[in-house]
Amino acid sequence: MGKPSTRMRNVWRGGELFVWMTASGVAISLLMVAGMLVLIMINGLGQFWPRALQQVTLNTQETVIGQLVGEETIPHSMTTGAQSGQRRFRYRVGNRDQFGAEYRWINEAEIASMTFPDDLTLVERREWGLAFGRISLAGEGVAAAHADESTWQTVVKLVDRANQLRQRIEHLEREEIGSINYRIEKARLARQALVLKGGLDPAIADADRRLVDDIAALERDYLSKSEALEQLHKEASQDALLFTISTGRSVRLSLDQIVAVSRPNAMNWLEKLGAYVRNLWFFVSSEPREANTEGGIFPAIFGTVLMVFLMTLAVMPFGVMAAVYLREYAKQGPLVRLVRIAVNNLAGVPSIVFGVFGLAFFVYALGGSIDQILFPEALPNPTFGTGGILWASLTLALLTVPVVIVATEEGLSAVPRDFREGSVGLGATKFETIRHVILPCALPGILTGLILAMARAAGEVAPLMLTGVVKLAPALPLDEYLPFLHLERKFMHLGFHIYDVGFQSPNVEAAKPMVYMTTLILILVVVLLNLAAVMLRNRLRKRFATSAV
Repeated sequence: MGKPSTRMRNVWRGGELFVWMTASGVAISLLMVAGMLVLIMINGLGQFWPRALQQVTLNTQETVIGQLVGEETIPHSMTTGAQSGQRRFRYRVGNRDQFGAEYRWINEAEIASMTFPDDLTLVERREWGLAFGRISLAGEGVAAAHADESTWQTVVKLVDRANQLRQRIEHLEREEIGSINYRIEKARLARQALVLKGGLDPAIADADRRLVDDIAALERDYLSKSEALEQLHKEASQDALLFTISTGRSVRLSLDQIVAVSRPNAMNWLEKLGAYVRNLWFFVSSEPREANTEGGIFPAIFGTVLMVFLMTLAVMPFGVMAAVYLREYAKQGPLVRLVRIAVNNLAGVPSIVFGVFGLAFFVYALGGSIDQILFPEALPNPTFGTGGILWASLTLALLTVPVVIVATEEGLSAVPRDFREGSVGLGATKFETIRHVILPCALPGILTGLILAMARAAGEVAPLMLTGVVKLAPALPLDEYLPFLHLERKFMHLGFHIYDVGFQSPNVEAAKPMVYMTTLILILVVVLLNLAAVMLRNRLRKRFATSAV
């Protein structure tokens, strides 16, 4: 009995058991992170691969067309013929406007036959999601009971033509008509500003007449563009597809509402790979549609990156200056220790509290005051007195400033005392010492705080819901109109997009892949931002290799 006890004491004293325990903790942590990423990638990236369409005939002679998306064993279904239980399959049958539901479970025992015809067609629509079936009529008078190859090529050309018309319509709506509306609004606000000035100054009267003439000319341009837009809409809605769904019913699909058509069963591997790349690029570069459950997420990506950059520009100067004062200038004592305790406690305050503060102070108090002083002609419609990307960025800067202060103080304290004494001994002032010696050596530590701040800010959602983020904002805060960067505009955010699609979507089941993919993009954005900061920090560490940081 004594020998095992002695052996265990020696093992414990040697630390080998502790080494194995710590190594196991690291391995388990890495496996958990890797498992999470693999799960997100499989469920997210898999949605872009063109899945085969199946035509399932049931014992009741009913036909179902759809994509197999899952299967499971029916609980408590074990029989003598199926010892492990009977199976059922989950199909995405699309045509939500016709069936009311996009998914359907089918028991294996109900299936009479299952085939993969090449003529089964997938139609991606701007509304009501995907449609599965067969094309029996294309365009004006191009008909076939079973669409042959020539009919299919005609369909593809018609869809391409409709998409080109759609691009022209969007350009006319957003660029030309949008520009006219912008100038009309600016002229209207300029007239309102003249009214607020009051008086009977002839110069004011002349300026008002010029503005009236400008508005009249712009309204004539608006009517002309509206007529051209109406003509484009008529042209785009002329052609249609007669689409036969699984029930045998034919429905009319306007080409104006079709994004793309494809025949997954007729594609080879290379064609599917090309379609996968196109679908992935479309997701990253386009705007959302269909209550954010379809389309892309580019406005959310842009809004997230811009918000993080604005937050960084706001938090770094204040955080660094506060840390420099606390470490280098303030007399160390009870008051400074109390301030440090307050800063550390501030880092633990729930983020929603910062959101309420940002709404009350930045939006209503500060933004409302700016509107009263700089934009009185626009009132009662707020300009800065409502949520916007500027107030959201400042709120997150306030949220992350304790992280920057703590990390900067650690970096400053890691600079050797000899550096300070040597600089002062050579005749430099304290400010020159801090500027040219201490801060450069502490930059790696400061960037560490920046990395932590960006990682936390990119994933926060609760404060943004109160200070500027919205469900849909396809118009980016950056455009060609002065001042080019419009900080008062509302914006989209990847984190809020995940919440909205995952929990507020009218079609939650169809939105699940979108949730996983948006999560993957958010992780990628955070990793890329942090990677850029880490690379900069490593370069600074090599430059100041003599530092103890």
